[in-house]
Amino acid sequence: MTSEFFIARRIFQNKEGEKNISPPAVRVAVISIALGLVVMILAVAIVIGFKKEVRNKVIGFGSHIQITNFDSNSYYEMKPIVVGDTLFNLLQNYPNISHVQRFSTKPGIIKTDEDSQGAVFKGVDENYDWRFFKQNLLEGEIPLIRPDSTITDILISKKIADKLNLKSGDSFLAYFVRQDDISPRKFHIAGIYQTNFSDYDKLFVLVDIKQIRRINQWDADMASGLEMTVKDYEQLDQTADALYFDMQSHTDRLGNAFNTRSIKQLNQMLFAWLDVLDINVVIILILMIIVAGFSMISGLLIIILERANMIGTLKVLGGNNVSIRKIFLYVSAFLIGKGLFWGNLIALSICFIQKYTGILKLDPETYDLSEVPVEINWFYIFLVNLGTLIVTLLLLIGPSYLVAKISPAKTIRFE
Repeated sequence: MTSEFFIARRIFQNKEGEKNISPPAVRVAVISIALGLVVMILAVAIVIGFKKEVRNKVIGFGSHIQITNFDSNSYYEMKPIVVGDTLFNLLQNYPNISHVQRFSTKPGIIKTDEDSQGAVFKGVDENYDWRFFKQNLLEGEIPLIRPDSTITDILISKKIADKLNLKSGDSFLAYFVRQDDISPRKFHIAGIYQTNFSDYDKLFVLVDIKQIRRINQWDADMASGLEMTVKDYEQLDQTADALYFDMQSHTDRLGNAFNTRSIKQLNQMLFAWLDVLDINVVIILILMIIVAGFSMISGLLIIILERANMIGTLKVLGGNNVSIRKIFLYVSAFLIGKGLFWGNLIALSICFIQKYTGILKLDPETYDLSEVPVEINWFYIFLVNLGTLIVTLLLLIGPSYLVAKISPAKTIRFE
């Protein structure tokens, strides 16, 4: 233990090990550090949580990567591609691809005795990954799709069900346009889901893909496209780009070319908006660190002036300015550490309470979420703490030069 560290600890702590009563300005500085850290951790946790929740909902409806007909102009009424076993197996064994599933979409109108509602009927097969909709299932059950039979069971959203006054177990007619003909189909509601993602909840219903094929008069190996899930989301862009160029050399038996797009490319405005949120967090971090830093500067100056007599004595005993400056920087580090401790304790307590109770609610119609999302990322929390400590200490180096201005003769004269 160096002498500077020993003296700094004695200043910070008395013989009994109890904290000294700091001047109001010093206490305000510590509180500023704590509150600033609370705001920074909450900002990071909420933004990361919000981005993750919104991203997962978009992916839940459309997966990570889609392969469709290159000539399709509409996302809801696509030209078909032929998905043979060779292509399907090739994609299943592709690097970073964990799951592959067929899908088909068809716009239609749901008609009841009292009202009607337009919707996009998304056909899925027995390989469809239902985990997302199981997590958001309100009532009923997931349709059980079999490869050897066609079912009329359908999964609709609560938003559509409420508007049409439908419930699980009810049946309704849906009408589809096929060339110059109107094709009606009767469906039975197996379950109702709610994701609170209003733009998609008011749009998508899920049916057996064989129903869409019958309406469009497609062959059994035809579909609107393929959806793929990646193992590592951080490698999504690289995987989508590699697939795009690999699929350029493939065509189906009808000569159709394949177009490969990631969920980011399909929802560019949404993901661009999510990226803008990172800028807001950076601004909050910078402002909070600056406020905390200047609060600590005032606290350090008061501590130095309070200890002017001690500084004069140390200089008479042979202490140089560098050594004495280290003492007060150590004291500042102790005070910053105290602020960080309480800031972490308060912020993490709020995060855990919200994560496991969801006590803070949101309006789903405005925020697409029913409660404030939090994601506790320990790496980011560590970086926030480390950055606060380093930046604040760097801001204190300049004010610590006040030690050199204190004259031993003047301070000891009034001792």
